Amino acid sequence: MGKKQSLHAYIKEELIERIKTNVYKIGEQFPTEHDICEEFNVSRTTVRIALSQLVQEGYLIRQRGKGSFVAEPKVNQTLSHTEDRFNQQLKAQGKQGKIILKKLEVVPARGSKQERFNLTENDPIQKIKRIRLANEEVTQYEIAYVPWRVAPGLKKEQLEASLYSTLKDTYDISIHKTTETLEITLADKDVSNYLQCEIGQPCFYIETVAEDDTGRVIEFSRSYFRGDKTSFKVERFYDQ
Repeated sequence: MGKKQSLHAYIKEELIERIKTNVYKIGEQFPTEHDICEEFNVSRTTVRIALSQLVQEGYLIRQRGKGSFVAEPKVNQTLSHTEDRFNQQLKAQGKQGKIILKKLEVVPARGSKQERFNLTENDPIQKIKRIRLANEEVTQYEIAYVPWRVAPGLKKEQLEASLYSTLKDTYDISIHKTTETLEITLADKDVSNYLQCEIGQPCFYIETVAEDDTGRVIEFSRSYFRGDKTSFKVERFYDQ
């Protein structure tokens, strides 16, 4: 078992490297299981495991009756703050971004939300459900909360653009700091519905707390990203 795992992991990493260096180009038909078996001198079972993981991780797309093809590159997002980071980062990758508001409602402040925003019980909070698309493919589902007293009466057209830019331009509120917690989760029924993926598919999960320069919490959000469509880059700068 250990040997099999080692072999399929090695083959998978080698094939990923070839995809990333354009040995196998986007949209190109991928070698068959038989071809890969012969090249690496391994069993079909070992190759099948490696290829299944490449499909699950978004490197390959299977087409019934035709075989496997190299998928479009994942949407790469940098975990650093800009007011319109989503569209800016997609544009740099030659992709077209879109935000669609799915639901906007006002809910009463209770429990953890009341404490997080330092509100009085039942103070109104705007609950925002949005999806984000890259080249018309859903990559992210977000549930955000913004207290009414922070930005009263947020509108659909504002929420289908940059929320942080809206807060600055319309409400004169600048985001000074965001704290983001990244985990891996599995899509439940609700998440799979919005992300258009299978229940149980691995997803990135990010909780974000956004504060102004006084430390007041302006927004809290939970975001789910398709693991087969998204990757993240972390930038760090060090003093010389």
